[in-house]
Amino acid sequence: MRALSAEFPTDVMSLNEYDVLFNLSRAPERRLRLKDLNRHVLITQPSVSRLVDRLAARGFVAKSDDPTDGRGTIVSLTSEGFEAFRAVAVHHMDAITRHVGGGLDEDELARLAELCDRLRASVDGEA
Repeated sequence: MRALSAEFPTDVMSLNEYDVLFNLSRAPERRLRLKDLNRHVLITQPSVSRLVDRLAARGFVAKSDDPTDGRGTIVSLTSEGFEAFRAVAVHHMDAITRHVGGGLDEDELARLAELCDRLRASVDGEA
């Protein structure tokens, strides 16, 4: 993790910003309720709110009122945010491949992905 963190392009975005954009990029229509986004990241709710505000100021995300809940906020990944995310993701995935990619063969990687999906589903209450 230290090696991956050391190579992460923090001049473009922080690892926490990347985590938020990553989660939005995987969401349907690249948008999530702020409440749901909070469940997917490893920082506190107030920190996520401030981080989303900073990302919105940079044009990487857009915030809007949740039409189904007047108290809620929808966070959407913008085209600019998606392009910035993709550029960093390519760099980050290259570093991951170099540092850990050779440790598992294809069958082991497939099994690891399956196990991670099962863990994610159990945490999200889908299991």
